[in-house]
Amino acid sequence: MKPMWIGGEWTAGAAAGEIPVQDPATEEVLETVPRGTARDVEAAVTAARHAFDSWRRVPAATRAEMLHEIARKIRAHQEELIRLLTLEEGKPWPENEEEILWSANTFDYYAELARHERGRVIPSPEPGQLSLVLKEPYGVVGCIVPWNYPILLMAWKVAPALAAGNTVVVKPSELTPLTTLRLAEVAMDHLPPGVVNIVTGYGPEVGEPLVTHPEVPVIAFTGSLATGQRIAALAAPMMKKLHLELGGKDPFVVGPDAPLELAVKALAYAALINAGQVCTSTERVYVPASIYHRFAEEIASFVSTLRLGHGLDPQTDIGPMAGPSYRAKVEDHVADALARGAHALTGARRPPHLPRGFFYEPTVLVDVDHTMKIMREETFGPVIPLMPYRTFDEAIALCNDNPYGLGACLMSHDPRLIRRFYEEVKAGTVWINDPLTDNYAGPFGGMKLSGIGRELGLEGLEEFRETKHVHWDIEGGEKPWWFPYGRSGKGSM
Repeated sequence: MKPMWIGGEWTAGAAAGEIPVQDPATEEVLETVPRGTARDVEAAVTAARHAFDSWRRVPAATRAEMLHEIARKIRAHQEELIRLLTLEEGKPWPENEEEILWSANTFDYYAELARHERGRVIPSPEPGQLSLVLKEPYGVVGCIVPWNYPILLMAWKVAPALAAGNTVVVKPSELTPLTTLRLAEVAMDHLPPGVVNIVTGYGPEVGEPLVTHPEVPVIAFTGSLATGQRIAALAAPMMKKLHLELGGKDPFVVGPDAPLELAVKALAYAALINAGQVCTSTERVYVPASIYHRFAEEIASFVSTLRLGHGLDPQTDIGPMAGPSYRAKVEDHVADALARGAHALTGARRPPHLPRGFFYEPTVLVDVDHTMKIMREETFGPVIPLMPYRTFDEAIALCNDNPYGLGACLMSHDPRLIRRFYEEVKAGTVWINDPLTDNYAGPFGGMKLSGIGRELGLEGLEEFRETKHVHWDIEGGEKPWWFPYGRSGKGSM
């Protein structure tokens, strides 16, 4: 059993048993981790709270060097981390290589950003006074991390939180805790005890005690809308700072001028990376009616050439889904669409040549509409539903006809259409001709039901700093507007 990391020590804690961690491509158990409890959360928060008192006072330049050291150690162990991540999460090696390197770079980025400033000086209302706007850490940050990008989305929370002077308690997904624990072991061992803590377990037994703990003023969460709403309800009485990234139903619009072959390849990547298990995966596609049938044939033909298999196989393009429940949801959405009149051009089944593992063939659906689950609810799987549009006005309206607003993609070189698209589509990130590309300096997050707050960029650092205004009268003399009023000679009588 791989133990938890609490207060600078490896421990089984007060665990109520063990959680098996499976390889989703083979269904084999890789390792077990403790099934944490509220007592383990209490121990982790106590350690983080004690560490905060000194960590917040560590000079920014020193904290920056510690974050750079995390990045250096991640790179030094990247082969091991990529392999372990591929085994427990399922993505093909190239996708996990990108995740690990992006994670290291995230620690480097926030190491430098956090020592750039800690507030500003503003004009004072009177001579002899000084007005300061200070940015301060909150304290202990609870980081609840999903299984689809467990290291990257941990880094997007932990790096800015630490850089700002907070300490953290991380609750990884019960599906993918192993790489997180190993990363702490090989890349965070130089941090003072209690600065980073990792508690493994299930949401109701570990996540909820973390959310409701009175010494945890900030919760950073990536996951489903339902879980985010549950967190918001639990945190509301304590007025906690919430950072919630809650998924999406991202549209992809093929512009009337888009090169067909290029659009096909861009769409396949946007919809099928990590088997479609990305919060910004393309889940709705709108194609000009004039090329709809040809485009559908081309994307179906291209998708059918992609190879499913274990992520460690260099020939693999698409790995397994995370687990049986996630595949069952995809199957339900596809079945609902087919029952309502949609047609599958390819896929729509489990691959017969891969009887073990949670695989599902990449699927292209036509004749879909917005009454179907596949066009309304987050599917989170390898499905590409295509719908025609007649005018660009209609395409924009279809994009906005959904309660989510995380991201949106457009393939076009027409500047007039591009401007309309990024101004009128309600989404936190808009990609033009280069879908799903992130930028360390560019804020990431959603609108509408896709969440609250932003990761990455300066905005990502601000999520973990609260603002204090200091008004300092340096001279400290008596003021003419103090009591009693009558001595000033003012008034009408």
